[in-house]
Amino acid sequence: MAKIVVVAKCHDQAKWEAGFLTHADLFRNEYGVTKPISYGLGDDHHVVACFEVTDPAASMNALNAPATAQAMQSDGLIADTVKIFVLDKELNV
Repeated sequence: MAKIVVVAKCHDQAKWEAGFLTHADLFRNEYGVTKPISYGLGDDHHVVACFEVTDPAASMNALNAPATAQAMQSDGLIADTVKIFVLDKELNV
């Protein structure tokens, strides 16, 4: 399994969080997410979400789909600040 991390800035963190929490079906149906999603709010209007996926390529396609763009826009993300990382490697400690 791989994890995907999405980091972005938003106009209003409370609005983003309220919208983000309504997207469970999108994550479940389009991304194939079956485990809880970790997310957080940072300084300077930054937000981050991390979720585990079975098929990173399919999930990346879903991230680029119109439904995702609409959800991000509706939640108030600033499009040119969105950064996406696929964590497909591990360091055992």
